[in-house]
Amino acid sequence: MNLIYIHGLDSDSNSTKGLLLEQYCQQYYPEISVFRPDLNKSPVQVFAQLTDLVAESGNVSETVLIGSSLGGYFATLISNHTGCPALLLNPSTQPHITLQRFSNNTILEATTDNIKSSDQVLHTTTGGWKITCADLQWFAEHQLQSVHYPTKVAVLIKEGDELLDPSLSKVFYQQQDTAVTLQAGGDHRFSDFSEQLPMTINILQKLVGVKI
Repeated sequence: MNLIYIHGLDSDSNSTKGLLLEQYCQQYYPEISVFRPDLNKSPVQVFAQLTDLVAESGNVSETVLIGSSLGGYFATLISNHTGCPALLLNPSTQPHITLQRFSNNTILEATTDNIKSSDQVLHTTTGGWKITCADLQWFAEHQLQSVHYPTKVAVLIKEGDELLDPSLSKVFYQQQDTAVTLQAGGDHRFSDFSEQLPMTINILQKLVGVKI
């Protein structure tokens, strides 16, 4: 089995959850390979990189995406595109709306010489992704409308998520007939992820339909 961990907005390939997942698999499931790509780049590049990673795995049915926050959004897109299973942690479902906060932080006078261009940098994440107007437009053009393979997708949502509205993710994925698990309390970062790793592996096992 191959696991591709897709980090969130202000993170990178060395994200806490990604490292915990890899270390856990190395200790208890050495037959599982964990990939932790750095995705601090434009969404069109992220989509292409993840699609290539899935293709290179050689077995789509046994390659699982694990996406956190914005990574959950990308995991859903890639699952729709490739048919591979996906586990989502506090997934973002409306980045075309939530990321507009960066555009609002950039105050420009509407003059012919000072209008936001597509390559204008609105915000730089801690991982180094320079978010542009073109990126926001890409998200607007690639909104999540459906889940093409609902039986291959599972969602874990913390009701205590302080960054994203958990009800939005819950409603969207439940309407798509995916398996949604709501957990009381918690936070956006899934700070108790280390304690949930045995359950996480069990979910992955069910998604791929094989015993590991």
